[in-house]
Amino acid sequence: MTSKISWADVEVGTELPAQSFPVTRATLVRYAGASGDFNPIHWNERFAKDVGLPDVIAHGMFTMAEAIRVVTDWVGDPGAVVEYGVRFTRPVVVPDDDRGAVIEVTGKVAAKLDDRTVRVDLTATSAGQKVLGMSRAVVRLA
Repeated sequence: MTSKISWADVEVGTELPAQSFPVTRATLVRYAGASGDFNPIHWNERFAKDVGLPDVIAHGMFTMAEAIRVVTDWVGDPGAVVEYGVRFTRPVVVPDDDRGAVIEVTGKVAAKLDDRTVRVDLTATSAGQKVLGMSRAVVRLA
């Protein structure tokens, strides 16, 4: 499968469609089962608070995966992502209620590179605070 986006048609500054990703405690349980990461900070409120966290937090890899969805949905092919990295700046706190938390993600083409690739810079926030820093993906376009 190839990218639906043409390198020639993309300009620096192009904004990707923003997305919101809800996260509940049930989401975290399903992710723990899929990933094998059953660290109690992701499901046990008492344990999370005992180790100094404000509450249960989302898995870092889950947060990272939700953020890159903005890029893969835009480009139309997850295989077009040739490089991706982030720094974790703050945890996504997931309260035990019907709403949980929301991860808000925006992206912008920051640079056109060689070999039909672009660098996309992502911004991910939750509860009004940045949760990922230096979130960047290099994507191969058509």
